[in-house]
Amino acid sequence: MCGFAGVVTEPGSTPSPAVLARMTDALRHRGPDGDGLICDQGVGLGHCRLAIIDLSAAGHQPMLTRDGAGALVYNGEVYNFLELRAELEALGHQFRSRTDAEVVLLALRQWGADAIRRFNGMFALAYHDRHRGEVLLARDRYGIKPLYYTEAGGAVLFGSEIKAFLPYPGFRVSLDRAGLYEYFTFQNFLGDRTLFEGVRLLAAGSLLKVPVRDRRTLQPVSYWDYQFEEPDGAADDVEYAEELDRLFQQAVRRQLVSDVPVGSYLSGGIDTGAITAVASRQLGSIPTFTVGFDLSSASGLELAFDERGRAERASYLFQTEHYEMVLKAGDMERAMSDLVWHLEEPRVGQSYPNYYAAKLASRFVKVVLSGAGGDELFAGYPWRYYRGATAADFHGYVDAYFEFWQRLLPSESAEAVFGPLGREVTGLSARQMFEEAFLHPAADLSRPEDYINQSLYFEARTFLHSLLVVEDKLSMAFGLESRVPFLDNDLVDFAMRLPVCTKLGAFSDSPRIDENDPGPKFLERTRAGKQILRRVLGAYVPADVADAPKQGFSGPDASWFRGESIDYVRRQLLEGEARLFEFLDRSVVRDLVNDHLNGRVNRRLLIWSLLCFEHWCRLFL
Repeated sequence: MCGFAGVVTEPGSTPSPAVLARMTDALRHRGPDGDGLICDQGVGLGHCRLAIIDLSAAGHQPMLTRDGAGALVYNGEVYNFLELRAELEALGHQFRSRTDAEVVLLALRQWGADAIRRFNGMFALAYHDRHRGEVLLARDRYGIKPLYYTEAGGAVLFGSEIKAFLPYPGFRVSLDRAGLYEYFTFQNFLGDRTLFEGVRLLAAGSLLKVPVRDRRTLQPVSYWDYQFEEPDGAADDVEYAEELDRLFQQAVRRQLVSDVPVGSYLSGGIDTGAITAVASRQLGSIPTFTVGFDLSSASGLELAFDERGRAERASYLFQTEHYEMVLKAGDMERAMSDLVWHLEEPRVGQSYPNYYAAKLASRFVKVVLSGAGGDELFAGYPWRYYRGATAADFHGYVDAYFEFWQRLLPSESAEAVFGPLGREVTGLSARQMFEEAFLHPAADLSRPEDYINQSLYFEARTFLHSLLVVEDKLSMAFGLESRVPFLDNDLVDFAMRLPVCTKLGAFSDSPRIDENDPGPKFLERTRAGKQILRRVLGAYVPADVADAPKQGFSGPDASWFRGESIDYVRRQLLEGEARLFEFLDRSVVRDLVNDHLNGRVNRRLLIWSLLCFEHWCRLFL
């Protein structure tokens, strides 16, 4: 786990080692255990290392092949590296280290870009193939590890984070207006756009070849995509459950490989509970980490948000070394600038609890297991799926689903809110942005199950992807590697082939729920999801945990914004010269915020997003 930055200069020029060093140094938090760079044949590669497997100097990057034909910088873990290593050794390759990075390097030397399809893990990489005269950029199937690229001053820049571009002389920061419009519609970016004009996030499951000797339009290529579909013939439920259990245990065991201590988040829910149970059986007592919330000023709807009690009970059952942190309203305020600096682009959810969870875990371990992916693969959000389940065709489905996913500002409000941008956003269509996220619509959409599988596809590509980007940025802010066992290739492939009826209960009766108000009614009506996963993981956790309603990782922000943090919200958004009003209409935003502060409407998600954007403007513009 590491960070890297790179440059492909204009043909005939050479990268500056001093500039590349500054670009790499901007990522020092991702890799405090070592650094290195090379500049050769128009390509510069810089790397900072977080040593996890083979802590010796043999794991130093950039890493070169023996013949000097290939150079690699790499961030991540490929969990099937031992199997690939054996295959490469049989082909005559010799290894100088025990790292998975060297396996990746020699796999790319042997098989070229086709090697990427063989990797089971999380990764972003840049491989300079000197024989082909190109740099190959690639990202894992699910987008667990980020990789950004842009063009500046005739050069192509790439890196693990956007801040690596800031020291480059030809790079200038400006706001992507379409990105702003997209974010304040969906609280997310559904494609490769960011808030930084000209900066793109390489899509999950994609690769990009950058030629060294000439310059062509950069065109990423998808090598993998989700494909949720109903099987032609369903198997017996017992067979499904047995196979799911086998694959789940295999996934957790695979991701325990490490030469440094491994811990686990422990929320008190079924996903992290089961992961902790399997990991503890394998490793013995492991450190576990929980973040809770001070609910002394929370309203009745938020009194279920603190999971420390359930987590402590799970820790007792699994005999873990348990640590916890309690967040108060002021903790969000104190973290905002540092959090936004590391996020670089706000995305789904109110992520300051994740920031503090990573900060806590990093004090004790360098690797932590996370439960991300279980909900998206096994239909953990049943209230979302019904919206388009009875559509007449794909366009009708998109219309219904699009209405739900306008999480912050509906399209009809955009003209008023984005008034200061005028013609710069005229003609933008959030509905079109939404439909374009479905890269491969199913050919047959004749049953409710088909539409639900489309929803699972959309949420894995967009919602889960952004959760993973946030998880990476905030864990790596503290030099912590976060692993996600549910996103094991074999487990994902199996989950995508499961019939919808094994995942959901009576989905035709799924309730309407406002995600701004995740209170008791929300929680008690979300037991219909993840049916088969609950049954299988129920063998690892107490029955009341397996049957408990879904609990999101969120603080009582609706109450805090109206109470202890109200002065902070007013100072940031309503008083003084807030930078965001260069782009958003002051009076319209003021009315929206006051609706929440005065208790008329719950707009906690919008207020959080406005606060993030204000800090983004101050930090980056």
